[in-house]
Amino acid sequence: MDLHEIQGFSVRFVVHLSDTFQKLPGSAVILRYIQSSYQNDPVRSIIELVLFLFALRYLLAPSYSTQKKNYVKLSDEEIDELVQDWTPEPLVAPLSSFEEAENEKRPVIVGPSAPKSKLSNGRTVTNLASYNYYNFNASEDLRSKAIDTLRTYGVGPCGPPGFYGTQDVHMRVQADIAAHLGVPACIIYAQAFSTISSVIPAFSKRGDIIVADEGCNYAIRKGIQISRSNVRWYKHNDMENLEKVLREVVREQAKRPLVRRFIICEGLSEDFGDMVDLPKIVELKYRYKFRLILDESWSFGVLGRTGRGITEHLNVDPTSVDMIVGSLAGPLCAGGGFCAGTEEIADHQRLSASAYTFSAALPAMLATTASETIALLQANPEIVTQMRDNVKAMWAQLDPRSDWVYCTSAQDNPMMILKLKPEVVLSKKLGSVAEQEQLLQDVVDECLTNGVLVTRVKALPRSTKGKDSIWESQAQPALKVCVTGGLTKKEVEKAGITIRHAITKVVNRRRLS
Repeated sequence: MDLHEIQGFSVRFVVHLSDTFQKLPGSAVILRYIQSSYQNDPVRSIIELVLFLFALRYLLAPSYSTQKKNYVKLSDEEIDELVQDWTPEPLVAPLSSFEEAENEKRPVIVGPSAPKSKLSNGRTVTNLASYNYYNFNASEDLRSKAIDTLRTYGVGPCGPPGFYGTQDVHMRVQADIAAHLGVPACIIYAQAFSTISSVIPAFSKRGDIIVADEGCNYAIRKGIQISRSNVRWYKHNDMENLEKVLREVVREQAKRPLVRRFIICEGLSEDFGDMVDLPKIVELKYRYKFRLILDESWSFGVLGRTGRGITEHLNVDPTSVDMIVGSLAGPLCAGGGFCAGTEEIADHQRLSASAYTFSAALPAMLATTASETIALLQANPEIVTQMRDNVKAMWAQLDPRSDWVYCTSAQDNPMMILKLKPEVVLSKKLGSVAEQEQLLQDVVDECLTNGVLVTRVKALPRSTKGKDSIWESQAQPALKVCVTGGLTKKEVEKAGITIRHAITKVVNRRRLS
């Protein structure tokens, strides 16, 4: 059979099939429907035909029972035996002997956390373990306004911000924060910790690239983990290493599909206390075309002439930072957190940020307090100046005069992180983390005995999986001294001398032992 015969046979077959179809009842109606509805579009007709055949096959398929038991039936005795043998896994690890001893000696503050706090045993101590940097806790004006708000709005909104939770005080504090920072928009969250850990996965998804400081805090690490993005780490506050990593990422992505790329860093480090080189990071961000997420949880309300944060302190245009994340707790004496940026940045989070969508809104009382404390910082910059003078006084008593510890914090950071000097660790044979923690806890106890309340840095162990490495480490144990403007300069100097002498006494005691 040659080609002409095949063509002829095909034509006759199609004509016969067409004649047979037209003899069927209703065939003319079907043809008119197809021509009028789909305008002779064969592709659309074929798709609908396939869907029709699939539906027909589904209806004619044999039914089956969903109640079929495909498991082994156990007797009551066997069930009881399995239940008795099962041991649930503990939710948390058991306390060590060191942690149990620490809990037994932990001081309990009665009343507000003030610069001079009263303990449950009746003693009054100088409190340098609180983030009450400006002593806003003692402001009667703030207290009366918070009480008035409580009586007007109640304890809490009892609903997420997108579902009857947003009130006028929330919109006011968002506008106040945006105006204070100098950015177009802001969105607030009900909890400070969940702010950054929700902002990151709201923008960075699987396949996107995050370049993060390896010394970032626990909330940032959880946000990176939730995002499931490809992570590259750079050495803590090392701008040369950051540029090297950015260059490698750009080179690797040159021939790959375009993805979102982010740099994540802290304004003031939670674990180290030092300050990021923000002008350099902004320069690198523009050079290598990355977006920048800046966590100002510890710098907002602290740095800058009016407490605007590191952008004001280093004279950086806040609009050059894509997302500024901060906390309303601590120095602002309120609660919750915020993310500031463009209108698009704020609007995107209203449906994409889990902590905003699925959490009850910030209590109105805390929103009002945040607005009022921001107004106080704007109208009275001398409050920040007084606090910084006390920080300088504490620095003068600790860092240059102590032979045993050094301060890793920035000069203007009221949260001073004091770590043992490397030569002290070697000479005292404090190689393990547990030994250093025990020595620093002895310093805390000695300070409390002498009327000064300080604490230790209690950072969670870092364990993060990146694209090219898995690294686990634990921050070096350290003391944490939080300076407040609620004390006079002489009181701060006296407390600094007490801390220095306590460190000397404890370290010398170890030498004798």
